[in-house]
Amino acid sequence: MQAASDSPPAPSDRGGAAPPAGPGPHDADDRHNRLIRQSSPYLLQHAANPVDWYPWGPEAFARARAEDRPVFLSVGYSTCHWCHVMARESFADPGVADVLNAHFIAIKVDREERPDLDDIYMRATQAFTGRGGWPNSVWLTPDGRPWFAGTYFPRDSRPGQIGFVDLLVRLADLWAHRRADVEAQATQLAEVIRNSSLPEPPQGEVRIDRQVAQQVMTHLADAIDTRHGGLNGAPKFPPHHMLRFLLYEARTRGDARALQWATATLDAMAAGGIHDHLAGGFHRYATDAQWLVPHFEKMLYDNAQLGRLYVEAWTLTGHARYRQVAGRLFDWVLDELTDAAGGFHAAYDADSEGVEGKFYVWSLREVLDVLGDDLGRRFAQRYNVTEEGNCREESSGRRTGANILHLDHAEDLTADDAMAEALRRLRLRRSERVWPGRDDKVLAGWNGLMIGALACAGRHLDESRYLDAARRAASFTRSTLRHNARLQRSFRAGVVTGPAFLDDYAFLAEGLLDLHDATGEDRWLADAQSLATAMIEAFSDTAGGFFFVARDHEDLLAREKDPLDTALPSANGVAVRMLMRLAERTGQDHYRRQAHDALRAFWPTLQRIGHAAITLVLAAAEWVDRQQVESGRPRARTTGAAVEAIGPDAPVPAGGRTTITLRLTVEAGYHVNSAAPRRHDLVATAVATTAEGPVTLGPVDCPPGEAIAVPFMDEPLSVYNGTVDLRVSLEVAPNAQPGRHNVPLAVRLQACDASRCLPPTALALTVPVDVVTAT
Repeated sequence: MQAASDSPPAPSDRGGAAPPAGPGPHDADDRHNRLIRQSSPYLLQHAANPVDWYPWGPEAFARARAEDRPVFLSVGYSTCHWCHVMARESFADPGVADVLNAHFIAIKVDREERPDLDDIYMRATQAFTGRGGWPNSVWLTPDGRPWFAGTYFPRDSRPGQIGFVDLLVRLADLWAHRRADVEAQATQLAEVIRNSSLPEPPQGEVRIDRQVAQQVMTHLADAIDTRHGGLNGAPKFPPHHMLRFLLYEARTRGDARALQWATATLDAMAAGGIHDHLAGGFHRYATDAQWLVPHFEKMLYDNAQLGRLYVEAWTLTGHARYRQVAGRLFDWVLDELTDAAGGFHAAYDADSEGVEGKFYVWSLREVLDVLGDDLGRRFAQRYNVTEEGNCREESSGRRTGANILHLDHAEDLTADDAMAEALRRLRLRRSERVWPGRDDKVLAGWNGLMIGALACAGRHLDESRYLDAARRAASFTRSTLRHNARLQRSFRAGVVTGPAFLDDYAFLAEGLLDLHDATGEDRWLADAQSLATAMIEAFSDTAGGFFFVARDHEDLLAREKDPLDTALPSANGVAVRMLMRLAERTGQDHYRRQAHDALRAFWPTLQRIGHAAITLVLAAAEWVDRQQVESGRPRARTTGAAVEAIGPDAPVPAGGRTTITLRLTVEAGYHVNSAAPRRHDLVATAVATTAEGPVTLGPVDCPPGEAIAVPFMDEPLSVYNGTVDLRVSLEVAPNAQPGRHNVPLAVRLQACDASRCLPPTALALTVPVDVVTAT
């Protein structure tokens, strides 16, 4: 584990500051193996091991071939708890190192720098064991084919699990005396990897429709944990892609069920122990079904995705708690994850002083010491801090007296002045503890996610410092991670390593589009277009979709083309969504064709297991919704009423405004509450938008309703019958780019007949507005 600072820096005015980063690469010496020359924090954590580690590269495999020895490949990452455990138990042990060095060529890989290798050899482990995880331990032939695999192994054998030393001895014997069996196993596993690396191809004509989105909703109806939010069971990972899909369906189609599922999950996570209530941001996942006990590492990619989701939930619902959660998350990123050069660091470790979560938990006595008796007990009651604690020893189950802060209700997130002061003081005290290690490498793709999230937050939360941070990071990626048209993967301690992968290009290009939309600055659109062009040239498949590695990448067991989401969104899914947006903003149709061809290539997968590829399902839904806009007047319907958008009749200059008509047609036998129904408890007809583009909603002119008497009310109601026109003003920002901009609108209404009122609904329409340069 990266060593924490013994003398923490002075805390910021928000209550804490990041510890110093770990060391950079050095020359090898007697106390270090050749990993000391690497820049990866994970590899540097193993540079003092007695194991004769190699980084991945031709030198290691050349020696394996020359000495006819198998390769032991260990893949992990710097903030991985079980990687630390195996390192302490085995890799730091001279006796274990003697066995490993005598029989194998040992290679260490940082999965965050080499996701291509991580994915290929994780497929081997999953095929061999039926499960996966990190550290990933794989034994290879000298030509790179896997023949045995597992994850964490204890140093010594115990009931039900072989120890690492005994396993090394057995595998060395297999290599020496049963080589034919080893070769057969390696050939079989290599074939499994190759066969699983490409999607099932489409057969015949493909019609992209919304059926895959409906299938995902049907799947989620059974998979959603209606009590605790998220997906059923434990452990519970933040379901980023599901939430983004649900919020899209709620925003564009008025799907109340989607909104309820999304907000219930967002509330449960924000109230739970997975949320860092002192500094902001979220831990990696919860080990239980209630979101209480986290695995304590904090990852940039999780927080980029979650921050954006809470901003979107705030714009959709207006609930202040979502704005607060998002704002504190981004404040934490600016305080503790920002590199001096402008980019964002990768992660914080789960462990400090060798103990998982020690930095984050509190005893009741500590809380009372910091806050005093009165405020301390109020805080303890609110955040569930007790004498016995809510943490348990893993072996005995005994409560330890340590507490993970959490709330009973998400509504309690909005703190009064006293609670805000208590949180600040506790964070100050926490900053004096030994910090968990920080992985301070800057990854292009993960930075793209955070650039987009900060741009979104800066725009919707009206926080210029978030936009400034996004600009600095975007400028850093341009100046440091770009070489000619190509992108590099990673930066740390002044060293740039690469090459970049599909997710780097797609995530960064999408983040730059978000920054362009938030600022109107042309340079970010130009940078996104440059990355997209390079991505198509280096990664595209003539059959549609994109490979994960470029055409000129080193020759590996397989060149993968993966549609599925992981903790990160599918790189192909993000690429499709980015290309659709780029086509709209530039008017260049070849981007749209690339997006369509990718959707077609993955269509059988989306039909079969769309719930595992939700980012691509979202892209398909967006494709269909855009096509409907382009094919005629936007329309939407619900029981008892329909709405149609008419106009605008002509292009609108940047900085100008236009008026459209939303024609509401109420079916015979029904009425709809007017915009002023005369009772505050009735749902009024209203128009809203959560547009992220430069065209925004202006004043809405709703006509007066017709007064009708109803038997169960003392006074007449104001309702709409027949056909009613709502006049809607749309305002175009002065810096809006020429081209077509799609504006999502939602008409909220409630239809009733003579005996009942239907549930309120929002009819979603996407209105195209063609913008031209102002003269």
